[in-house]
Order: sequence, then structure tokens, then C-alpha cells
Amino acid sequence: MSKLPVHEYFHSWQGEGLHMGRSACFIRLFGCPLHCPWCDSAGTWHPDYVPDKVERLESEELVRWASSKKPEFVVITGGEPAIHDLTDLTRQLHETGLPVHLETSGAFALKGEFDWITLSPKRAQAALPEVIAKASEQKWIIESPQDLDYWWQQLESQLSTPTVWLHPEWSKRRDPQILTAISEWIKAKGAPFRAGWQLHKLFRADELDPGIAKPAPLGGNPELGY
Repeated sequence: MSKLPVHEYFHSWQGEGLHMGRSACFIRLFGCPLHCPWCDSAGTWHPDYVPDKVERLESEELVRWASSKKPEFVVITGGEPAIHDLTDLTRQLHETGLPVHLETSGAFALKGEFDWITLSPKRAQAALPEVIAKASEQKWIIESPQDLDYWWQQLESQLSTPTVWLHPEWSKRRDPQILTAISEWIKAKGAPFRAGWQLHKLFRADELDPGIAKPAPLGGNPELGY
């Protein structure tokens, strides 16, 4: 029986996107080849933050845990979860009646069945057209005002989702230039663009669960070379 490398798994609520505020179990898998300079889950890949031991759990264990929490759905995230074969995990979650959401960069082919896909494209590797087409919503991380034009040029012809969230990169969430740029963009273009936020961080909701890993945000720390 294959096992998945799990960085953390915890019960909280979805703090982003159209499902914001709903009870959810999160399974954060280990590993990501994209290495974003502002990653807020650097413990899944960065050598300065990788834990001494990464749990490898069978799907049955994860499904049993999630079912016991009785969430509205389960979110599989990372790192980049799509580097793993999620077929068995998603099948078993569905068999228990739990909807499955995926958060992905879209750079890797999907293996598994998902009820909702949040696509958050990254500069390091372009999202695959077939993943873009399957996305339920997009989330653009804006770390400079120029990012809006960049992602518009990259994805304008592929905006098939009804909603595109514009999130200020969290370490710059108080930067007036970025906040103003997002506001002006939405006023100028309207749908499908909407202002996004990470509401769970304001509540510190994830920290209430004992399964949460020690936070490891990079936030463009120049001392780490990012």
C-alpha cells in the first residue's frame, strides 16, 4: 500500500476563495519543486525549514482522521500536491461522502478526482492548459503591482473560471502600492476579478489545531537568498 508524505494535517476552516469560512480538514503534503520566494509553507521543501522527520501515511489513516472531524470538505494542499498520485486518497474520501478540494499551481498533471480546484499559478513553471481548464477558481498572488499585468498577459485568453482572486502576498499585505493596484484593477476590469485575503490568518484559526506544523514563511527573506 503506497503512502503519502504528509507535512501536516489539521482541522480548521477555509480562509480563502469562494468557500471562505467553511469547516475543512487540510492535508498538506510534503514536496514542491517550484520554490516561490514568498512561500508561506517553506517547511514542505526549503532546506532551512524541512523537519527532521516527514510522516508517511496511508490513505486509510488520513481518511479515518478526516471522517472523525466531520468537516464540510477536505482540502489537499502543499507544497505542490499534484506531484503525488492522489487517486487512492481522493477515491477513499469520496467513498466516505467527503468532497475533495485541491489547491495547486497547475504545473503538474492531476492524478485523482476533485470536486473543486483552486489554481494558483506560479512564475517558476507555467500551469498546464488542461489544469487551467479544470479549475473552479483562480488565485493570483500579487507581490508587486507589475504582477497584475504579468498574469493578465499570461492568462487572459484562459480565464474560464467565474472568479479570479487577487491576493496581496502576505508579507506585503499592508503595502499601499499593492493594495491600491489591486483595488484599481478590480474597478477597471470588474468580473471575474475579486479582491482576496487570507482570513484564517487574522483569526489564527489553523493554530488552534494540534496538528499544525511550526510556521515557516519565507516572505522574500534576503538572508535566505530569496
